[in-house]
Amino acid sequence: MATDSLFEQLKHPNPRLRERAMLELAEVRDEQTIPRLLDILGEPDVNYRRSAVKALGVIGIDSVSPVVGVLLKSEDMTIRASCVKALAQVAFNHPDTPFPEEGLQALATVLHDPNPVVNIATAMALGEIGVPALDTLIAAVQTTDNPALAIAVVNAISSINDPRAGEILNQIAQDESVDAYVRESATSAVSRFDLMSQYQARE
Repeated sequence: MATDSLFEQLKHPNPRLRERAMLELAEVRDEQTIPRLLDILGEPDVNYRRSAVKALGVIGIDSVSPVVGVLLKSEDMTIRASCVKALAQVAFNHPDTPFPEEGLQALATVLHDPNPVVNIATAMALGEIGVPALDTLIAAVQTTDNPALAIAVVNAISSINDPRAGEILNQIAQDESVDAYVRESATSAVSRFDLMSQYQARE
């Protein structure tokens, strides 16, 4: 019954109580916790949905396979976007744990989802995963003809501290055959990337 009250607290208007409930759910979870969190991903209540996404992220690697299962099967755009955000939360909460290949493959698939809410969230999730996702992002920016997705991918690439990220951003910024908005994004991304590289070199 304690678990039921924690699930109720995920809806609470107070963000601190929601946060505490997420952490406790991850700690006391049983075999029903992940399926119940997955069931919330299509809820109309945004706070409730976000809390479930974050709780799955706190739980970590054990969430990845069940989340991927829902992501690849669901036809509901809200559920797919929530699954993508849950995978991003896993990467964010567990940066020192290698991100599962199964999760990377699923994100590579939905990066070309026709729905912009899903594909742009996916680009951001891949940026959060970092270096292991870089090849997927580079391939996408070189092949997509969707400028909005290309801009999201450029921004994701610029957050990854790897020399290849800097190279591809410079290439896009200088390629006159590329959409003007995408080139402009790449140009400002190069500046951000250079600043990040300088900052991390000093650390």
